[in-house]
Amino acid sequence: MARQTMSPIRQIEAPNPAPNPVPNLAPGRGLPQEAVDRPLAAFARDYPAGEEVPRHSHDRAQLLYATQGVMRITTDDAGFVVPPMHALWMPAGAPHAVVTEGGVAMRALFLRADAAAAGPGATTVLAVSALLRELILAACAEPLEWDPQGRGGHLAALILDEIARAPSLPFRVPEPRDPRLRRLASALRAAPASTRTLEDWASLAGASPRTLERRFRLETGLSFARWRQTLRLAEAAARLAGGETPARAAAAVGYASAPAFGAAFRSAFGITPGAARGERPSD
Repeated sequence: MARQTMSPIRQIEAPNPAPNPVPNLAPGRGLPQEAVDRPLAAFARDYPAGEEVPRHSHDRAQLLYATQGVMRITTDDAGFVVPPMHALWMPAGAPHAVVTEGGVAMRALFLRADAAAAGPGATTVLAVSALLRELILAACAEPLEWDPQGRGGHLAALILDEIARAPSLPFRVPEPRDPRLRRLASALRAAPASTRTLEDWASLAGASPRTLERRFRLETGLSFARWRQTLRLAEAAARLAGGETPARAAAAVGYASAPAFGAAFRSAFGITPGAARGERPSD
């Protein structure tokens, strides 16, 4: 049943954003989207490749979506790779940092507490349907102030329904806290195809393999091998969404066997690598 009391949305976007410095998204900067008395407020901004938004949080929940480019978002507990056709649901007050790849056209939503009940209770990568994508873009065309019975109200109701229906995806890579494990994790993110064994990493980290394995399980809930596979598949998914072929994506993250990569990818995401690449929209 459609929600009859939902309110419309807000846009702050120029058709061709000027090359101004990227705004500081930390709290206290007075973003209108965080203060407007509406269930949803849209934020639109294009970010250059390699842009870094330092650790910050917001008073409202967010749905972070990009029509192009890949977002790498790190929370205190995990790292998330968010390619096009996917969005990151971020609960209110969750500290996070953002790094962009390839230039990101961000079209995000800020949700008031009542509207945020439509989303998950934790930071989660969601699949964005074609309908939700168009609704987000339409939200970015709405004015700040509106008639609750107008177009924006209908958009808001549909957006919340689509968020509630959106499938979650395992693009989450748990973030260890031990400084030795964080160095190891950073190195593997930079070179996911690395063939170093845990014994090799132990000598670099200054800890025994047994200690590293125990800390990985304690801090991430995964063995080192499972954590590395999770990282590799998340990286491969981002590459596929960016247009790479399955063979190139597999090789880039350390899979020498295409069938093994395909089987692991299907097990993790429920679709083939080719289907993941085919989902990329053309803007």
